[in-house]
Amino acid sequence: MRHSFAAVCAAILGFVPLCAATAARAEPAHAIAMQGEPALPPDFKVPPYVNAEAPQGGTVRYCVFGNFDNLNPVIVRGALTTARGIWLDKEFGNLVFEPLMQRSPDEPFTMYGLLAKTVETDDKRSFVEFHLDPRAKFSDGTKVTPEDVLFTVRMLREYGRPMYANWLRPAVKIEKVGDDGIRFTFDETADRETPLLISGLPVLPEHAFDEKTFERTTLKPVIGSGPYVIDDVKPGQEITYRKNPDYWAKDLPIRAGTFNYDKVVIDYYRDSNAQFEAFKKGNCHVYLEGDPSHWRTAYDFPAVNDGRVVKETFETGAPANMLGFVFNTRRPVFADRQVRKALSMLFDFEWANKNLYYGAYQRTGSFFQNSELSALGRPASEKEKALLAPYPGDVDPAVMDGTYRPTVSDGSGSDRAVLREALKELQGAGYSFAGRRLVGPDGTPLSFEILVQSPEQEKMAEAYTRTLARLGIAASVRLVDDSQYQARKNAFDFDMIVAAYSASLSPGAEQAYRWSSEASTVNGSFNYAGAHDPAIDALIQKIVTARSREDFVAAVRAYDRILISGHYVLPLFHLPEQRLARWWFIRHPKTTPLYGYQLPNFWRDDAAAKQPPAQ
Repeated sequence: MRHSFAAVCAAILGFVPLCAATAARAEPAHAIAMQGEPALPPDFKVPPYVNAEAPQGGTVRYCVFGNFDNLNPVIVRGALTTARGIWLDKEFGNLVFEPLMQRSPDEPFTMYGLLAKTVETDDKRSFVEFHLDPRAKFSDGTKVTPEDVLFTVRMLREYGRPMYANWLRPAVKIEKVGDDGIRFTFDETADRETPLLISGLPVLPEHAFDEKTFERTTLKPVIGSGPYVIDDVKPGQEITYRKNPDYWAKDLPIRAGTFNYDKVVIDYYRDSNAQFEAFKKGNCHVYLEGDPSHWRTAYDFPAVNDGRVVKETFETGAPANMLGFVFNTRRPVFADRQVRKALSMLFDFEWANKNLYYGAYQRTGSFFQNSELSALGRPASEKEKALLAPYPGDVDPAVMDGTYRPTVSDGSGSDRAVLREALKELQGAGYSFAGRRLVGPDGTPLSFEILVQSPEQEKMAEAYTRTLARLGIAASVRLVDDSQYQARKNAFDFDMIVAAYSASLSPGAEQAYRWSSEASTVNGSFNYAGAHDPAIDALIQKIVTARSREDFVAAVRAYDRILISGHYVLPLFHLPEQRLARWWFIRHPKTTPLYGYQLPNFWRDDAAAKQPPAQ
């Protein structure tokens, strides 16, 4: 029953009045933010990052690298070979399945009503209740119901990818409320992020799936409530999505100016060179560029020179991802933080950036670089000092006072000053020379293996090992195939790997899977470094329970200081902006949202397509 919340509170927290009062204060809302209030009011008409007058129609073609043989994107089986665009596609959007609420790309973490017209929670966020939009329906015309949500939860818990089970774990009770509502009641493990994660769940049509075969991969087009239906499937080669003319949410404000094409075609290529050649010929219309060398050298072809292909960069307000060499601290060679610090000093970024990457990169030093969450260059605030006080010695003084920066070399590949400083740190950890080799107190040589999965990583790792060799450190590089790499990474069977940690303006529960003591012992977790530190555990808890943005920022910065000081990762580099190339008739809004460009907000200008740019 809807009004049994006080009883649930009593069972969980041991008392009733406060919970009952909190529940009484909760009111249905159009949106929910991680901290503070949503930026857009209930009566907003158009998000500020779209063009509400964007032309509708035409076809856009994308080219991707890879293969596909599955159209069910939520199951464990076929997770790596699911067709792009159906669900949770960070580039192309959710074309077929939709969530209860839509995340705004212009706010740190705010969800606005989509399938769910309203959301309700209390101050403690001990529950969340959604009421479905009465207009919501699947592409076959069937109405979206609470029973579909219950079916989805059951399937995700039993057959879904692990992240769904993690999102749903705190939900101890899930029930239908009235004719159009669904309520999730949480246990004490829930935090402020839990209702937002739940609101991001897809809703699947119960009538369109066979529960007995749900876990199997399929090439039968799935049915969803999204703006497109699957029109044509050529396994491993191409998938075509066709706009649903009866899309139920086409007039919702949160959908204004989005999903503007009549057709979306995604072509698959097994070779990255063939993929780019297809773009050059106009067989696909947008190319997302992440290789600075390629960006500088590969675009000297006629369509660029005459203006038919446009190269663009986009500034974002999101933190840069952390790419780095990860030390597996489970291995004795990396157990000492001072050793990890010394080894981190020996990556010559200035040489690599100039000689390998055309100077395109900037050095990374923080897990939340280029955002207000970063501790880099900022002295610790009083709030941060209070959070860190129980863990004296965990934060390097230079990191605490904001003067820390990653080591800067002279770019020669053999900066003697840097080598001397690194050697001093290693000697402080008990290392000394035995002939030309650096050995520990027990005579064991300082040596390790860097496991890589691509020629690009191999090239970068070999540059690092050349510098290490100058101090008598015997590091080797091993390139393995994807299956072996994944197996060894999941079992933590490596000394060092290259890994990328995505960053956002709203870090939360995912940090526990990356850095918590509990995750360090779980094979397949993202705690590749084996971090096992009470300070990390405590600060993750502070992050996920912070109620004000001020407290949240202080907690994340303190957390950043702990991770930087731990030297679990040798930070590498990041691009200072997003880069893409597009054919001239593909256009985009003037305003770039906080998290960068959004391909679903682009459109095709067919009038321009008929008239090539003047040469």
